[in-house]
Amino acid sequence: MPDTDPKATPPDAPAGKIRILLADDHAIVRQGLRTFLELQDDMQVVGEASDGGEAVEQAARLTPDVVVLDLVMPGMDGVEATRRICERSPRSRVLILTSFGEDDKIFPAIRAGAQGYLLKDIPPRDLVRAVRDLHRGKTQLHPDIARRLMSAVAGSGPAQPALPEELRELTERECEVLNLLARGLNNREIAERMVIGETTVKTHVSKVLEKLNLPDRTRAAVWALKHGLGSEG
Repeated sequence: MPDTDPKATPPDAPAGKIRILLADDHAIVRQGLRTFLELQDDMQVVGEASDGGEAVEQAARLTPDVVVLDLVMPGMDGVEATRRICERSPRSRVLILTSFGEDDKIFPAIRAGAQGYLLKDIPPRDLVRAVRDLHRGKTQLHPDIARRLMSAVAGSGPAQPALPEELRELTERECEVLNLLARGLNNREIAERMVIGETTVKTHVSKVLEKLNLPDRTRAAVWALKHGLGSEG
């Protein structure tokens, strides 16, 4: 008799497909996400979890490419689940998908290892794009989340972590560019703020990414925020 359990694990996804684990305590949310994501030719949902502990267990067993994880669930919350998933399935990338955008939720999740943080009000096409980009190693942040991260860092006062050794590799100009990246400015805005050309900004950004061994400007902004940069002044 066929298994009709909605959380039953299908066979391994066909070659080339992004293998996704869904973790949300609302079955109707999981069903909606599964239905929509599996309409994409390059995606396959390989498992579901209804709480954080189950998400950790399934991530360790299935090693999915992307874990789409709710932040507030019964038992183990999304922050602790993220930390454990990153430990037990390091090749999996965690994308937080939640209704909560408060500072005390965002920053701990990013520090726990989440590489994406989106709110549930995003259009479905943005979720699909985020999953694809995250699978390619690009950090994904809702615009409001980026601003809240900056506010969290700016308000942390003397408790901010010590500046990392890697900053010693950057020139003064590169540090300034990194700080402005962390505040959410684009190349044009950085150029205007520093009174330099956009081409020069692009060169500085490239050097920052190279020296910090980071894949893109979004990851650089997150790195900077986690290490206490991005505040005014």
